[in-house]
Amino acid sequence: MRVRSALVYALLRLLAFFVPFGIMMLFPVLREQYWLAAIFAALIGLSLSMLFLRRPLDEVSTGIAETRAARKRAESDEAVEDAAN
Repeated sequence: MRVRSALVYALLRLLAFFVPFGIMMLFPVLREQYWLAAIFAALIGLSLSMLFLRRPLDEVSTGIAETRAARKRAESDEAVEDAAN
């Protein structure tokens, strides 16, 4: 898995939450009820990530799948060698 793509995706997801949360905290009503601002920011962040972060998510998912497949091949090679002995 590429660490850079996972880091970029995680950073973009955090920004998708904290930017709306920061904007909502500018309003006096939501400053008093910060938990409501957090819920709205989470919903907005989820929506933004579903719409705009599809490519980084695909890169991270592909990297994870490749890493798991490589580990599975390595484990199966060891099992074959152990069985041959």
